[in-house]
Amino acid sequence: MTAERIKSLRTARGWTQADLARRLGITRNGVNSWEQGLSMPSPAFLVELAKVFSVSTDYLLGIERLESLNVTGLAERDVAMLSELADRLRHCSND
Repeated sequence: MTAERIKSLRTARGWTQADLARRLGITRNGVNSWEQGLSMPSPAFLVELAKVFSVSTDYLLGIERLESLNVTGLAERDVAMLSELADRLRHCSND
């Protein structure tokens, strides 16, 4: 589950394994090992991955489905618009 989530989050951003590795200060092979399920990120790297992808560590570990979005620096009005958009998109995907 963690392997699939890391790969999905990375590709959704258009990043290569090398791009993610650079952001984390590790080798591309390290990222590849995680995505192939050959190894698990250490607790410290789980925290770093959560920060880079703006998700919770629980999400990365498959404990929860919820993704989070960093809204730091946005006006309350903009946060409200994002929340409304998310609700609309959830409604559309259920139709």
